[in-house]
Amino acid sequence: MDLALTPEQEMLKTAVRRFVQQEYPKDTLLQMAATGISCPSESWSKLAETGWLGIAIPQEYGGEGGTLTDAAVLFEELGRGPVPGPHISSGLLGGFTVLAGGTQAQKREWLPLIAKGERSLVLAVTEADYGWDARDVRLVATHDGDGYRLNGSKSYVFDGLSATHFLCAVRLDDPPNPPLARGGKGGSVGLVSVPANASGVTVRSLPGFAWNLSEVKLDDVVVDKADLLGESFDSGWDAFQEAAGRTIPVLTAYQVGACQAVYDMSVEYSRTRVQFNMPIGRFQRVQDHVINLVNQLDAARWTAYEALWKLDTDRPAADAIHLAKAVGSEAYYQACNHAHEVHAGVGSMTEYGLTLHTTASRTLYHYLGDPRYHRRLLAEALGL
Repeated sequence: MDLALTPEQEMLKTAVRRFVQQEYPKDTLLQMAATGISCPSESWSKLAETGWLGIAIPQEYGGEGGTLTDAAVLFEELGRGPVPGPHISSGLLGGFTVLAGGTQAQKREWLPLIAKGERSLVLAVTEADYGWDARDVRLVATHDGDGYRLNGSKSYVFDGLSATHFLCAVRLDDPPNPPLARGGKGGSVGLVSVPANASGVTVRSLPGFAWNLSEVKLDDVVVDKADLLGESFDSGWDAFQEAAGRTIPVLTAYQVGACQAVYDMSVEYSRTRVQFNMPIGRFQRVQDHVINLVNQLDAARWTAYEALWKLDTDRPAADAIHLAKAVGSEAYYQACNHAHEVHAGVGSMTEYGLTLHTTASRTLYHYLGDPRYHRRLLAEALGL
């Protein structure tokens, strides 16, 4: 297994790092966090102009046609910010979902717009009873002529305020379908595209999270049959599952970059902060926290890039994907905890910048399933 970057990937890494330093300095990120506006913005427009949003979308659909490792190199540098925006929710997850389950017409219509950042197609899957299984979907779709009528709500939707379209997971209200094993309503689960400005759609911000987490309510929203992802209702959920499997390792690479930034901040502070006439990095307890931080960083990096390598080389990767998500989310969460121990009070000051990562680590912890969820899926993948 060779995880070394190619010369082209090294060049991409350098270019993205320079871009993030220029367009997303700390003051800009703090302003975005304070206002909740990450997209549209001047910095976001420049990011879209680079073509990087479509790095993993095939060239025939207007993207760059890069590998998942190429995308990981990009997102690892974005994670250093941490740079917000629908690059994960739309550029990765939305794009991969359309690739996996969309019709040819949908791919040719939607993917070039996603790659250019002109359409933000955000997955709306989770609801008040938070969960990423099909059995957790309660939003109902009833037949309405040749289309469907949607009633229900979605919660904790990433980039809900900046979305132009939602790709909503909905359950078909079809009595012949058997009930779910856990006692929920029966019916097939599919994905339908809903414009964010459609009649009956209400988006409300959920404060305290990163990435404009939102609640999306749908009250008698009518969609056409053409808005259904794929040829059949049932195909949508399978497409989402496949897309999530491809998104997770790149998302974990984003968390790796964030862990690296948190580590760099902590080491620099331990070298420059003087107490009792010596840098605090000389104290054993501070060193312990830095070592714990390194351990989390390395664990996240190796598990992420192993999963990416397996996917890019067409090897069985289910176990590696679940391991990467479980380790990456826990690593980012714990890295921020250790960083706050190193920084003490100054780390809690908003203007210092560490809290940007703290908030992001808590928000990403649950996205596409928390570590406990993926450890269970890992056990199933290993036949345990």
